[in-house]
Amino acid sequence: MLQPADMTGKVALVTGAAAGLGRATALRLAAVGASVAIADIDSEGLAETAEQIRAGGGKALRLILDLADRANCDRAVAATLAEYGRLDALCNVAGVMKPGPTPEFSDEAWDLTMKVNLEAPFFMIRASLPHLLDSHGAIVNVTSCAAFQGQAYFAAYCATKAGLTNMTKALAMEYMKAPIRINAVAPGGMMTGLVGGMAALADCDQDLIGRIGSPRGLCEIEDVAETVAFLATPAARSYHGACINIDAGVTAD
Repeated sequence: MLQPADMTGKVALVTGAAAGLGRATALRLAAVGASVAIADIDSEGLAETAEQIRAGGGKALRLILDLADRANCDRAVAATLAEYGRLDALCNVAGVMKPGPTPEFSDEAWDLTMKVNLEAPFFMIRASLPHLLDSHGAIVNVTSCAAFQGQAYFAAYCATKAGLTNMTKALAMEYMKAPIRINAVAPGGMMTGLVGGMAALADCDQDLIGRIGSPRGLCEIEDVAETVAFLATPAARSYHGACINIDAGVTAD
């Protein structure tokens, strides 16, 4: 099991932290000493995450905002700095998954997928970079095994995750000689709100749900969260430009 380094005195900003992988990542970072800023559009879920962090003795700053509005990326970073005075790690976990046949895929669904999955990480990174360079910090982007494999009905989602994966590598090259680490984690199917919400839809193609996972089963959220948290810590000093697949063998071929 990966054991993240001590993050006492350090600050992490985690998006998509109201539930699922974002929440698990925030809790893991708080457990190893980080003060955490948690961002999400879901105010109730975010309050639950903050309560769990504080119950464990950690510090949590709630940032209720919609990452589809790029101005909120600047606001999230500014609020984190105003509260904690520094930033050591940015974990871009927020994402949306809207499958559907291409002829029927709406402009609104396309725009939202692009804004949250691809544009928001870029603008979060842009706002965070000066501060992460000062702290010799880390960026961790959560992509997906969908970055490497075509999946029917997921054209928009696959496009954003492939883009985010290559954005990670491009930034790693740009900052190859700088005091910062930039990496990605590419999970397979997990029973998070994204997949669980799809499974609950009466008209959802259940074969489509089955294709998200592996014959070995869905991935455990905690396993992915530990890897994201590890990459956010100084213990991952040799990782830069990496994309770690955690998908129960989906991309093995």
